[in-house]
Amino acid sequence: MILFRNVQETDLNQLLVIENEGFSAEEAATREAFIERTQLIKDSFIVAQKNGEILGYINGPVINQPYITDDLFTEIKKNPKKGGYQSILGLAIAKQARNQGIAKMLVRKMEELVIEHEREGITLTCKQELVPFYEKLGFVNHGLSQSKHGGVSWYNMVKLTKDMH
Repeated sequence: MILFRNVQETDLNQLLVIENEGFSAEEAATREAFIERTQLIKDSFIVAQKNGEILGYINGPVINQPYITDDLFTEIKKNPKKGGYQSILGLAIAKQARNQGIAKMLVRKMEELVIEHEREGITLTCKQELVPFYEKLGFVNHGLSQSKHGGVSWYNMVKLTKDMH
């Protein structure tokens, strides 16, 4: 049975291992960024856990525009109670837990939060090879992002609250 819960500061080391399995050194969030996220946006940082082991996580701050900007990777603020767009800065699954539908479950958990807090929708950026994955989850490709995070090309993917079932 997979348990979904908000992040705790004691999760940090396991989270960093998964982050570095999923992203290149240039793209991966730093230890400092994770500490900041666990402190400031615990309410939108969800961890999937089974038998005490973290299988994956999803996180991101609520922002007031529909697209992610690179400054969010280094500087975030606490989430407003209502409104805005839920961004996803990180969605990563541990190597041994991949291809089991956990990423999809984490996105659905985030959608529940978006509906509960009357947000406009969810926004994220992804590499070209992940566009079809997010499209299957109901996201719409809004084309190339201005983000140059990690020195690669990213696509803006948006799913509005009205399109969540």
